[in-house]
Amino acid sequence: MSPPVDLARALQPRVPSPLQEVRDDRFERCGATLLLKRDDLIHPELPGNKWRKLSLNLEAAAGRAVLTFGGAYSNHLRATAAAGRLLGFPTIGVVRGDELAHRPLNPSLARCAADGMRLHFVDRTTYRAKGSPEVLAGLLELFGDVEVIPEGGSNALAAQGCTALGREVRGLADVAAVACGTGGTLAGLAAGLEGGQRALGVPVLRGGFLGEAVAALQRDAFGGEAGRWSLDERFTFGGYARTTPELDAFAADFEDRHGLPVERVYVAKLLFALVTLAQEGAFAPGTRVAAVITGTPTYRPARPRNQRPGRPRDRTPQGPSVSR
Repeated sequence: MSPPVDLARALQPRVPSPLQEVRDDRFERCGATLLLKRDDLIHPELPGNKWRKLSLNLEAAAGRAVLTFGGAYSNHLRATAAAGRLLGFPTIGVVRGDELAHRPLNPSLARCAADGMRLHFVDRTTYRAKGSPEVLAGLLELFGDVEVIPEGGSNALAAQGCTALGREVRGLADVAAVACGTGGTLAGLAAGLEGGQRALGVPVLRGGFLGEAVAALQRDAFGGEAGRWSLDERFTFGGYARTTPELDAFAADFEDRHGLPVERVYVAKLLFALVTLAQEGAFAPGTRVAAVITGTPTYRPARPRNQRPGRPRDRTPQGPSVSR
């Protein structure tokens, strides 16, 4: 079946997402203001940047099966599988690591399977070559007429979909910051901002490849680089989905301060980076810094015994809403 013409009507995303000011002494000491762009509230099953990156891709698929790629804990795979269930189209997830095929599914992959996604496990060498004509040809031969969406959902359509994120903070923030995996959100965010604003990306993977990836996405989506953007690559904490006791303690403290459940893979690293930059004096007095909250926790690490219990962490922050 073909999906509804109006995906927004079918999924009813909460856009624009709320932009909320929070009081944080680490920003106040340098005269800056911290805002939380609550993209985690856009949709319960396609939270954060997932709706923005998938919406135009799903329109292009026009009801055909969607094939996409991800690791064992991929938020993108889960969101794609959920969209398939909600809209009634087949989904195929190409998963990194053929050894996983013979193990019980972890909670993330089990959720994908429960939503109807067909999981296809490939070895890591094949996965690294997933964009090659040979690998793609083999997948198309195996699965037939499908819409292929790249890992993380980042392509020209995703970047175009994420321009709305930039437009939603026009006139409301001086710096808009987002954690980056494959670069699609940053590419669109920067393009959607207006003159005088800038976007900051905080990569969560090591390798130094993201700058060219973002530039390439912007060339494909907009015909050239668009908007002012930069990367700060100091906050990977060892690589994707890796953490340290320092990062865990920071995230738990942020939850206690502001009542915001902090997703560890992306959001914790973004917030840690922004607090560090504020303490380094990177934000001039009067700067309004919007942190894009791209997702919700899928697990909650155990709290160290010697850490104060703090306030409940499942509340929406109580700062004032920011409006146009």
